[in-house]
Amino acid sequence: MKTELSELMESRHSVRSYKPDQIEEEKREILISLIKQINEKTGLSIQIFFDEPKCFDSFMAHYGKFKGVNNYIALVGKKSKTLDEDLGYYGEEIVLKIQELGMNSCWVAMTHGKSQARIKKGESLRCLICFGYGENSGFPHKSKSVDQVSNYQEGMPESFLLGVKAALLAPTAINQQKFFFTLEDDGKVYLKKGMGFYTGLDLGIAKYHFEAVSGLEVS
Repeated sequence: MKTELSELMESRHSVRSYKPDQIEEEKREILISLIKQINEKTGLSIQIFFDEPKCFDSFMAHYGKFKGVNNYIALVGKKSKTLDEDLGYYGEEIVLKIQELGMNSCWVAMTHGKSQARIKKGESLRCLICFGYGENSGFPHKSKSVDQVSNYQEGMPESFLLGVKAALLAPTAINQQKFFFTLEDDGKVYLKKGMGFYTGLDLGIAKYHFEAVSGLEVS
């Protein structure tokens, strides 16, 4: 399972142009069910929209070079200090499920129009994820090295190294990769975010990649 996840992470790249192909009912149900499970478990209010082209038919979306986007996920939750990290973590779980189902996706921060998300009092819409059948599979992003994002040294557990490598495959805003994993002598793993745009979301995404592949828990 961890090998399969690593392969999904390696093959998944951001895609902004989509074919008009509709998503099959079976795949819709899988995504709806996953999001329902996540919301029930976490108290988040993540919402999915199919066949809704208006959100990405806007000046900002065209500026962001999005084309043919008809499906998206709105990452919504109650305002809190950990909201961005939580949405990044569970949003990436959804993104990898989309990849597993043979589709493509892209995290979208500001370059979109008004979504149809229902935002209750005390909640905030932090980000969207557009998805569907891409006109291509996207392209790998530039990546930092293991020693730039962790304190890994030879002799440390392989699980820690595998987790860091998985985190380097995580999508981050403008490819910042502003996070740092530290393995302490007592075996605990800590994750620290740097300064920059959307680093909270990035932190959650990187954390999901690390934990899913390494089997280690980040404190």
